[in-house]
Amino acid sequence: MDFLLPANGLLFWQVVIFLALVLVLAKFAWKPILSSLKEREESIQNALDQAEKAKQEMASLKSDNEKLLKEAREERDKILRTARTAANQIHEEAQVAAKKTADKMIEDAKAVINTEKQAALRDVRAQVASFSLEIAEKLIKKNLANDKSQKELTETLINDLKLN
Repeated sequence: MDFLLPANGLLFWQVVIFLALVLVLAKFAWKPILSSLKEREESIQNALDQAEKAKQEMASLKSDNEKLLKEAREERDKILRTARTAANQIHEEAQVAAKKTADKMIEDAKAVINTEKQAALRDVRAQVASFSLEIAEKLIKKNLANDKSQKELTETLINDLKLN
């Protein structure tokens, strides 16, 4: 059992060396170790603060992006509505212009047809008059070939003039 328990002298020198080591470490190593731990703690805290700040900025940017996206969609919808309205208006104006043009063409065609009709009627009347004169001339030549017929026609015309 002597192997398990150290001797008193050995125990004394171990305590003295331990205390000397603690004093040397406290004098030379403890402050640098604590300062490096403090620096490490501060750098970790700074990193956490920066991460939190970046997280807040990302949330803010995300909110701004969503707002800009919403505004862009609204602007796009507005532009599309305006374009549709303009297209409908142009379409309606084109239809009105086409109708006016068609109506003018129809009126012009009616005027041309009426003019041609009047000219054709004048030609027909002239031809009818010409034919009537030719027929009347032939009838008169035939009917008035003798003196008796001429006298009867003259008396009839005079009597008609007196009655009117």
